[in-house]
Amino acid sequence: MKPLTDTEYIHLLIAEGEHQRQDFKFEISDARKIAKTLSAFANTDGGRLLIGVKDNGKIAGVRSDEEQYMIEAAAQMYCQPEVNYTMQTFQAEGRSVLVVQIEESLQKPVYAKDETGKPLAYLRIKDENILATPVHLRVWQQSGSPRGELITYTEREQLLLDLLEENDSLSLNRYCRLARLSRRAAEHLLAKFIRFDIVEPVFEGHKFHFRLK
Repeated sequence: MKPLTDTEYIHLLIAEGEHQRQDFKFEISDARKIAKTLSAFANTDGGRLLIGVKDNGKIAGVRSDEEQYMIEAAAQMYCQPEVNYTMQTFQAEGRSVLVVQIEESLQKPVYAKDETGKPLAYLRIKDENILATPVHLRVWQQSGSPRGELITYTEREQLLLDLLEENDSLSLNRYCRLARLSRRAAEHLLAKFIRFDIVEPVFEGHKFHFRLK
């Protein structure tokens, strides 16, 4: 089979559109902003950035090496821990398109520093970068705990199961209200149930809800 030309390969990627593992960027003007996307890909399933491609899929091309330096700064200076990536330039329609492949991190969460230097962790949901909830952060923090441990069922655990069976899904605020728990206690319990594959977080109406798997 004849190998694809650069143009054919880039057109093939563009045809996929933006999705959970692919994002288009016309240009990069701020390393901090691109750090959010790197954090989201690294905290989810990894992904690919096409730089020099507009949101509508039109190839604009990158104009200088500045984009490469911005990616490097975003991955090394503005992401904690540092994000692993590979970068390759392709020539399509007489223009340069930068393809950046981001690996899923083994050390989650990966934080991106915002304009004030505050570290925030993101997730990639469909074609959006979404701020990770405190529950996600607790799941990642607990992931170092031994998976062989048993989940103990007290009245709190049983109440969570009952509420999830009675409701298709629960928001964190509603769960706190119904169970009369502090946010901290509710986050801890939900994280434990997620880690044991009993509950899953679902993104609905730009908010996370939780439901039985």
